[in-house]
Amino acid sequence: MRDCLQFYIDGKWVDPIVPKTADVINPATEVVAGRISLGSVADIDLAVAAARKAFPTWSLSSREQRLDLLLAIQSEYTRRHGELGDAITEEMGAPKSLAHGFHVGLGAGHLQTAIELLREFQFDEQRGSTMISREPIGVCGMITPWNWPMNQTCVKIFPALAVGCTMILKPPQLAPFSVQILAEILHSAGVPAGVFNMVQGSGSVLGTALTTHPDVDMISFTGSESVGVQITKDAAETVKRVGLELGGKSAYIVLDDASMAEKVGAATAAMMGNSGQTCSAGSRLLVPSARLEEAIAVASAAASTVTVGNPTGNVAMGPVVSKGQYDIIQQYIETGMSEGARLIAGGPGRPEGLDKGWFVRPTVFLTTNDSVIAREEIFGPVLVIIAYDDLDHAVEIANDSNFGLAGYVDGLDVETCRSVGRRLRAGWIGINGGFDFHAAFGGYKRSGNGREWGEFGFHEYLEIKSLVGYA
Repeated sequence: MRDCLQFYIDGKWVDPIVPKTADVINPATEVVAGRISLGSVADIDLAVAAARKAFPTWSLSSREQRLDLLLAIQSEYTRRHGELGDAITEEMGAPKSLAHGFHVGLGAGHLQTAIELLREFQFDEQRGSTMISREPIGVCGMITPWNWPMNQTCVKIFPALAVGCTMILKPPQLAPFSVQILAEILHSAGVPAGVFNMVQGSGSVLGTALTTHPDVDMISFTGSESVGVQITKDAAETVKRVGLELGGKSAYIVLDDASMAEKVGAATAAMMGNSGQTCSAGSRLLVPSARLEEAIAVASAAASTVTVGNPTGNVAMGPVVSKGQYDIIQQYIETGMSEGARLIAGGPGRPEGLDKGWFVRPTVFLTTNDSVIAREEIFGPVLVIIAYDDLDHAVEIANDSNFGLAGYVDGLDVETCRSVGRRLRAGWIGINGGFDFHAAFGGYKRSGNGREWGEFGFHEYLEIKSLVGYA
């Protein structure tokens, strides 16, 4: 049992003002794994006051001071790598290999990137007689989701620390354990009092308290479109900057060449990673019409080889995060079947032999782009295959979406991949498996606004001041 019953405020572990707890359920066993305290508006007020008090000093700290802190955090993060991985497996069901690998590794990558950038980042730039100065925006409220707890948290905290902001983190209620360890890491590394604060609890209570608080200068949110819209409305009353990374229904275009079968198989397996709970997942697989049946056969075979089971074992896919998430995914699978989509693999219910835990069968449909399952984000291991006639048609299908978070293009002709990628209306385009911590990450259209990752993440937390006549 993990009990996370204190908050981190003003450099200390403190009890909630009003004692109230909630159970955290292990999604693989449906057994209570621990408890967290549920914070109140009063707890947020204390955290904001601490961050506000710390800002004048931390915002004027030197580059060297901030680098020393990030390096100390890196040492602690490395030391507790295994604990973080175990917590992620327990709280949200990621297979052990994935939790200890990519999950924890993403957080480490964002930390290393912040360190590299801070060493050389240009905060001041003289243009003629004017000095352009980039200064920390102030007190930041950060609201993070459960699906990639280290990635989504570290991509906010470390750039904000690096540029001199102070912050209040509201972690995900469904996956709070790993972030509690991260707060312990920051404390052990010597983060100054008030610079980083964390209050666990309900998003509807704490998120609203942060987004409406007059002493919070910026909100950075990763999550659903509906919540992002509400945050934007709430933050408008005090004219806060709002950074949003929301949902996606990303197209994965496979070119018609000798690598098609290999690429279809890889795209299908990738969709099932993290139980499909990835906002940038390539959930619409676009394949050439002339080779549709071949693609279907490959995708079916790939889905059938995905091992599902206890995430502490040697499996490719664990459960989804909660019963609520399981029920939503089941509804979408039923919708796909009822609207006439062709079921290629998987289907409703748990995989055979699993009668406990929120396990979903790796599912593949053949459908059209106007179907519900092709237009709405399912956030589970459900892939839809859509046929295209030529590359113009593929681009048209890919861009026919309310979302624009990511897109993927795979094929042997790199120039063609580049050309198609440039035409996609999305913020992150992966070409043949490309990945880069320094690339900007964020969405077009209803997938949000602003950019995280690399140097672009630094700019999220900076104001620009012009000192005219400086020379």
